[in-house]
Amino acid sequence: MHRDTRRTALTISEFARRTGLSHKALRLYDLSGLLPPAEVDPSNGYRLYAPQQIERAKLISLLRRLDMPLATVAEVIDGAPGAADGIERRVLRWWNSQEEQHRVRRELVDYLRSEWLSTDPQRPEYWVATRSTPETKVAAIRREVDQTTLVDTMSTAAAEIREHLAASGGDTGRLQFGRDEWWIYHGMVTPDSEAPVEVCVPFTGPAEPTANITIRVEPAQIQAYATVAKRECLYPRILHAYDAVARFVRDAELSPFGPSREIYFTCLDEAGDDDPFAYVAQPIERILR
Repeated sequence: MHRDTRRTALTISEFARRTGLSHKALRLYDLSGLLPPAEVDPSNGYRLYAPQQIERAKLISLLRRLDMPLATVAEVIDGAPGAADGIERRVLRWWNSQEEQHRVRRELVDYLRSEWLSTDPQRPEYWVATRSTPETKVAAIRREVDQTTLVDTMSTAAAEIREHLAASGGDTGRLQFGRDEWWIYHGMVTPDSEAPVEVCVPFTGPAEPTANITIRVEPAQIQAYATVAKRECLYPRILHAYDAVARFVRDAELSPFGPSREIYFTCLDEAGDDDPFAYVAQPIERILR
């Protein structure tokens, strides 16, 4: 701090008074790099702040009142490396993610309530049936995901597969693939832990694997399945469909035979909220007694 600006420097007490921040908060923001003092007096260690830092301090205080983590506050105010969006968009993007997390928590409570109250009228009812599926060639990508990254990661993977199939002959008719895609769960995906999930696009015709894409054959199988409307495909609502399929398998004295899966058979933009959108399916075999 130059000699001419030192006259306007604010002590930590004066800066705290003007910004409404406590000494403890200011020390925390200093340690985190969010709001370091303009100067630290080498003779006594006193922190001195510049008047120009008041606006930043007040903004940090407001964002912290939203329970925004310190690391996120830094990204919102200063922007992530290479980011071109403004602070307004960064705040709104973070807030939208918070609202989505709140929706999930609220609906998890609703789900638990409906499980405890088996007569809950809001609990969706699913008709479960069985079907035979033939041996099918698929292009697949497997990723480790948790609940928060599942949809974006697998949707991106599905788009990568479709681009590869189109480039392999889908545009010329030598290779055929449709709207169907499967999300096969090879482990339990939760908000706290990752598990492998495989997205598969069925196709016919010639296609080569890539560094990311596997070409394999899904064996013929019998599946117990429930049809799920588009609005019910969101987590945790879709858990009701999984529960219905699991009850059917148990009551029919069947045994799961392979990982469960979600089979999407129409485009997101073309389906209404109440239109059939996916199957929740479980490959099965009969228990031999």
